[in-house]
Amino acid sequence: MAEYGSVPKTTKNIVKKSPPLVVFGITFGESSYLDFEPDTKLKVKQDDLLVFFRQMSVMLRSGVPLSQGLELLAENMTNKKFGACIFDISKKLNSGEDLSSCLSSYPRIFAPITVGLIEAGETGGILSKVLERLALLLEAQSKIKGQITGALIYPIAVLVLAVTISLALLIFIVPTFDEMFKEMGAELPALTGFMLTLSKIVTSVGFAIGGPISIFIILYFYNTTYKTQSGREFFDGLFLKIPLFGDLLLKSELVSIADTLSTLINAGVPLVEGIQRCINASNNEIIKIALRKSITLVTQGQELSYSLISSKVIPRLLVSMIKIGEETGALSFMLENLSTFYKREVEEAVTVLTKAMEPTVIFVVAAIVGTIVISLYLPMFDLINQMG
Repeated sequence: MAEYGSVPKTTKNIVKKSPPLVVFGITFGESSYLDFEPDTKLKVKQDDLLVFFRQMSVMLRSGVPLSQGLELLAENMTNKKFGACIFDISKKLNSGEDLSSCLSSYPRIFAPITVGLIEAGETGGILSKVLERLALLLEAQSKIKGQITGALIYPIAVLVLAVTISLALLIFIVPTFDEMFKEMGAELPALTGFMLTLSKIVTSVGFAIGGPISIFIILYFYNTTYKTQSGREFFDGLFLKIPLFGDLLLKSELVSIADTLSTLINAGVPLVEGIQRCINASNNEIIKIALRKSITLVTQGQELSYSLISSKVIPRLLVSMIKIGEETGALSFMLENLSTFYKREVEEAVTVLTKAMEPTVIFVVAAIVGTIVISLYLPMFDLINQMG
């Protein structure tokens, strides 16, 4: 059982100061965690959580009482608002609450899976190991998220640039050619006529007002639809079917499932509860539906591998490996191997996606800009031919 410790003498008489002045994100004056009140709605970066759990694990293994260690962490956290929350958790520990109960007071910082793991660690007397495992889990999730984000930044940036250049050409360059063609009385090809019409639409007041409104309506429709069960199923299923990108999303979800479930099982969490926490950690409704069905079958006495075999989204490799793990009594070990395997698959998928997107995006940009330029020069070529 972890030693929570007693109230440190240094914290009995604490004088709180007014928070420092913050103007346009710039802090004037020295900032301390004591300057802020604990905020149950606060959200923190995953990197801060990673440092928090790593340092907690080290302190516990070093024999530092947990409440004292949390106070030290609060003093040294870069995020002072998070430090105020940690200090509040330390005070609650001193009053006799369990760590898992204290963390559950901040649901936007500590996810249900985090609270469940720590509760299991407290019960089994392996809290320091669970905290280290949590740090590794967060590190793996952060790495995968960074890989996916990195793979998408380049094509999105180039496409935004292409749209910006195209609008600039249609708004500023094409209208000048329109006036020149009228003066020359040239007969315009269909492509040129289409481009001039498109330029008139883009430069109209209706487009300036209707464009942003249309984007707002589309985003509002997506957000409201995605909040419904059927909407999440439709869009999440659609995301998984996108070439290359859908495969990357699926493999990242499988990494999360294997990593999370192996961590929970090693901590002594029952299988059904572990699957439920995997559902809470998942970001895809199709995956959640498959896991919910598996819970129903597992509670009826079926094995996990059997409960997943009917799912169309779960790969047969994962099901087969889980079955071997169940038969050999090494399910958590097999899940760890599956996690390692799918992490490599995610890295390869990111590489493939990046290599495939680069020429595709360049081709799309060249096609858009090239079409506009060619459409403007076609009438000139016709006039030159007529003069010749």
